[in-house]
Amino acid sequence: MKIFKKLVSTGLIVCMTAAGLPFSAQARIVATEEITAPAASTLSASRDTVNQFLARDDVRQAMLGQGVSAQAAQERVAAMSDSEVAQLAGRIDQAPAGGDVLGILFTVFIVLLVTDIMGFTKVFPFTRSVR
Repeated sequence: MKIFKKLVSTGLIVCMTAAGLPFSAQARIVATEEITAPAASTLSASRDTVNQFLARDDVRQAMLGQGVSAQAAQERVAAMSDSEVAQLAGRIDQAPAGGDVLGILFTVFIVLLVTDIMGFTKVFPFTRSVR
């Protein structure tokens, strides 16, 4: 426990020292093309994300269940404004999917590993408790 406190206090000292350091900023003239080029590629990526989502078989089946054909849905997406497409693409990206399971499992593994090392649990045989 004494080593843990020493490690935490050393880390806090380093963080507080770094927080007080001055940071430099640079100013320059920015061309219009530099600003608009990323926005155009982002809008194109948003439309691609929505179109790929609509092209999935499970989504098409769900739309047909609601009485909407895939062609009608793609026409509606084409008629949407750029901000509406960006908002829809954001909702698609935030929707729960199978990819989130890996992150949850990794988090649980790390929590169990730390509690095992601290001596609160004994889940993994390859760890040694600090107690």
